[in-house]
Amino acid sequence: MEIIWQGIIKACEMLLQGNREIMQVTVLTIKVSGLATLISVIIGLPVGVFLALSVFPGRRLLVSLVNFGMGLPPVVVGLWVSIFLWRNGPLGFLHLMYTPTAMVLAQAIIASPIVIGFTIAAIQQLNPKIRLQIIALGATWWQTLLFLVREARMGLLAAVMAGFGGVISEVGASMMVGGNIKGETSVLTTATVLEVSKGNLDVAIAISVILLALAYGVTLFLTIQQQKRPV
Repeated sequence: MEIIWQGIIKACEMLLQGNREIMQVTVLTIKVSGLATLISVIIGLPVGVFLALSVFPGRRLLVSLVNFGMGLPPVVVGLWVSIFLWRNGPLGFLHLMYTPTAMVLAQAIIASPIVIGFTIAAIQQLNPKIRLQIIALGATWWQTLLFLVREARMGLLAAVMAGFGGVISEVGASMMVGGNIKGETSVLTTATVLEVSKGNLDVAIAISVILLALAYGVTLFLTIQQQKRPV
């Protein structure tokens, strides 16, 4: 227990003293995870709504692939992204390997199936009669879509939270495509792993406390938005 308290005290000291290195790592974590979540939401919500409301041959196969993607091992994603971004890979000319952009790409790939899957579930949980009633009242396609999205608001925000949770806690892919380079691609999760490997458990615990506080802060904000009563 003593080492845990030391870690918590260390975390408070780092934040209160404005430790430059930890601030840099925290800001990069927010940027990478925030962008990855945004990309996954931009891709996931429309695709999820489309799959939930459409009927076409092969739909069940696509949904099964989405559900499979929700459990993709991050290290596998990191491996394939690395293969594509290597100097001799198909996208090697972009020179993205070991950059924050590569980390955003890998994390977005991890989070997108999660957002799509939760979105499908949120829309499909709505009473099918609601859609028919709206259409019968003369609503346009866009009006119907907006109404359904509003009705599924709680589930859709849960999709965003799940996507964010998937990227903020990710380690394997980030280390493989980012390299955990100090001052350039080191984020809170990879920094924690590095400090543990160096035997600095108090620092590792301190960084993990900051990571947990950051993750909870974002989740709390989204939860407040989710639980607001519709006007």
